[in-house]
Amino acid sequence: MAEYTYIGKSIPRNDGLKKVTGEAVYTGDIQVPGMLSGKIKTSPYPFARILAVNCEKARRLPGVKAAISAHDIVQFPFGPRVVDELALAHPYARYAGEAVAAVAATDPDIAEEALELIEVEYEEMTPVLNAEKAKETGAPRVHPEREDARPNIPWQIDFVRGEGEAAFSLADLILEERFTTQTAHHAYIEPQVSIARWDTSGKLTVWGCTQSVTVTRRLVATALGIPETRVRVIQPYIGGGFGGKMWLLTHFVIGALLAKSAGKPVKIVYTREEDFATARPRVSEVIDLRMGFKQDGTMVAKSSNITADIGAYTGLCPNIVLMSATRPDCVYRLPNIKLHADLVYTNTIPRGSFRGFGNPQMQFAMESMVSMAAEKLGIDPVEIRMKNRVHKGDTTVHGWLLKSCGLDKTIKLAAEKSGWKQKQQKKEPNRGIGVACQVHVAGHRAVHPLYDGSAAIINIDQDGKAKVISGEIDLGQGMTTVFAQIAAEALGMKIEDVEVNPFADTDTSPYCHGTYADRVTVLGGNAVLKAARDARKQLLRHAALKLGVKAADLDIQGSKFIDKQSARELATVKEIAYDTVLKKQGGVPITGRGDYIVPDYVVVPDVTSYGNYSLSYTFGTAMAEVSVDTETGKVDVHDFWYALNVGKALNPKSCEGQVEGGVMQGIGYALTEDYVWDKAGRMLNPSFTDYKIPLFKGTPRIHSLWVEQPNPGSPFGAKGVGEPVLNPIAPAIANAVYDAIGVRIKDLPITPEKILKALREKKG
Repeated sequence: MAEYTYIGKSIPRNDGLKKVTGEAVYTGDIQVPGMLSGKIKTSPYPFARILAVNCEKARRLPGVKAAISAHDIVQFPFGPRVVDELALAHPYARYAGEAVAAVAATDPDIAEEALELIEVEYEEMTPVLNAEKAKETGAPRVHPEREDARPNIPWQIDFVRGEGEAAFSLADLILEERFTTQTAHHAYIEPQVSIARWDTSGKLTVWGCTQSVTVTRRLVATALGIPETRVRVIQPYIGGGFGGKMWLLTHFVIGALLAKSAGKPVKIVYTREEDFATARPRVSEVIDLRMGFKQDGTMVAKSSNITADIGAYTGLCPNIVLMSATRPDCVYRLPNIKLHADLVYTNTIPRGSFRGFGNPQMQFAMESMVSMAAEKLGIDPVEIRMKNRVHKGDTTVHGWLLKSCGLDKTIKLAAEKSGWKQKQQKKEPNRGIGVACQVHVAGHRAVHPLYDGSAAIINIDQDGKAKVISGEIDLGQGMTTVFAQIAAEALGMKIEDVEVNPFADTDTSPYCHGTYADRVTVLGGNAVLKAARDARKQLLRHAALKLGVKAADLDIQGSKFIDKQSARELATVKEIAYDTVLKKQGGVPITGRGDYIVPDYVVVPDVTSYGNYSLSYTFGTAMAEVSVDTETGKVDVHDFWYALNVGKALNPKSCEGQVEGGVMQGIGYALTEDYVWDKAGRMLNPSFTDYKIPLFKGTPRIHSLWVEQPNPGSPFGAKGVGEPVLNPIAPAIANAVYDAIGVRIKDLPITPEKILKALREKKG
């Protein structure tokens, strides 16, 4: 591989000092003149008809500037696939925690008091809180006003690949099991917050924690019934997202409605309890999985039936469940597939995107079953995966073109570093090791059929400093540092001479889709790379004219122009930029443009997600070593090895951070995290006291392992790293638990109670 100055180096985070010193400005820190505090009144019932809402007492409270319900405003329904949602509930409240009314006051305490004065008359209705029961004939309709042919099923997915079910006749071993996954919260540090302000021209400006300013602008405009051109969205620093800040949460729209009513800017800040009760947590699924294998371990067929609990509204769930139904299949050469999925309304919190975007649910089921098949056939779990793995050059069962694939290398590397063979041969009581593989994308062509790519601008000012401007979003994953590395490397400038704008703004940033589908490093990085090369070309041209030489004879290294032949320094970037910007261009900066669009072989997939819709695919293998206390059922994860096919680790320390964070998030998903509801559908554990995420104490030794196999068309060969890490963690742990104590838990999370129950059943 080429030797680079900044690429492949663990450059410290360029925003780290600002964040640890408190200098970084988050939405909650912003103070707008005249700003009011907004609060939202929510339904205490999981399902009720709203008969009347009286805000008069609240409006008369001193300090209250606006109090609204659906009866006081005009609002417009929204939704990406199914248009079924309003910002303020009307005529039904469909889950406990749904927004019913809102107030804006001069003080948050006054706003809280005003909420108590709003009188809401409800007619309680019978809720349906379980997705499988919601599918039954005669179940209460979550959306009674809809005349769907399939009550409570707003979306279904069906497809067959190859011979489908018929291929099971070729199998020597057929396994059929039910797996269930739970609802899980993103547990980001910064709760949901937004600020809305209307100016005198009638334009709305929104500040907020969002993973896409363009998506938020479109949805806010839709919900308000105004053109996108009248909405500006600004994203300050964000305290984590993991998918939870991708879809429009209604506080953005409610804040805008309050600001319109009050004639003043309004800030809404969720408490942690409000965030838990109204965020868009992970889709929970019941997966009935059937797989067929030859005697030698060859995969023959897969049939799956998914019942996905999407909560009260559809949101992004059709996309999420479709990914659950397809992506894990592309780990293996699996020729025959049949899939049916029901997306089911329930009177619970609406679900949404979360790191992995549907992948972890099916990955848990499928990777558990692959290990179950290995045992039945007497084959090593590592070997059955090696036998069936996809290869570079394959077209997968769902139409992916694998121009790069290091899956085999990740399996071998994880097995070697973990001592897999030795631990299989020498078992310790109640101690086990488990393996699981995964694949994830870097971009998704279907999101916007007309455009998939990214854009960036690099301005070089008169002082020779480069400013990178992108519309992509840094959620804390280190995007601004990686973009600085890419720009500095391509420009030939010192990295301290490169600044990346940390904020996105729909009025000033180039158009970008935002942070999801692990697209930012690859697609956003390509745009930055293209902009840097454009700016470098201009710098060389201006320097050549100034110095009286040919541009082809010059190089830029360390922010200096070098004669290629003699290696003599001829000028600095600052000197040439000063002359160009002020003398030649009248103060206009040297501007490089990066308008990256994916190549033609990246296509819009069909409705069943068949097609090569991503520029690159990241493969990985996880291995977990655990011990299980058979007296208490407690699982301790001691070591975790994660081998990731990163393409090129642009910043190894940043990649390592992604692996460590993803492993810990995956451990929480596997062992402890779950929404707990009472019989009325209200969440019982809406705090970090009761919603158990992993703590520093008990963190395993995490071994980050890289397979660097550059991906064609990516910036310096890099692939996405953030989302893939989480996908195989739960099945690796489930397989390790089985290896340790011989009981198979097929229902996440793997709690002590479930383990003890399984041990009792095993003993009869």
